[in-house]
Amino acid sequence: ELSKVDNAAFTCAASFGNVHGVYAPGNVDLQPVILHNSQKYIKEKLSSDDNKPMFFVFHGGSGSSTEDIRYAIEAGVIKMNIDTDTQWAFWDGIRGYEAANHDYLQGQIGNPESPDKPNKKFYDPRMALRAGEESMAGRLCKAAEDLNCVDV
Repeated sequence: ELSKVDNAAFTCAASFGNVHGVYAPGNVDLQPVILHNSQKYIKEKLSSDDNKPMFFVFHGGSGSSTEDIRYAIEAGVIKMNIDTDTQWAFWDGIRGYEAANHDYLQGQIGNPESPDKPNKKFYDPRMALRAGEESMAGRLCKAAEDLNCVDV
């Protein structure tokens, strides 16, 4: 029925072993070949000339290998969710900021440089948040590379 809608562009969030969240290696068996097989099936059922008549959404892309991501793209994935990875990247930036500046974050005044030196520029929450943003931006750049979205 959906194929009868004029100028329609639908996406399908198909399950092919993908899961929301992140899991230890070996606990998720991603099978993007299911998407390739689905495209063949849909093409046949619709008598379509298009080799990729369906657009897919890759839910639960966090933690996936670049190889699996690219194979899924070949099957028609046009959107991938990586919320867990971006959350971790943001947190990891804050965590790294605290580790790098730990001795300056123990009080308002006094640090390794001087017992009388103020630490305001270190405990300003915008500094840690900026570190989180920079780390998350780096993860988004990695995602753009994985998704073949650089220099296109």
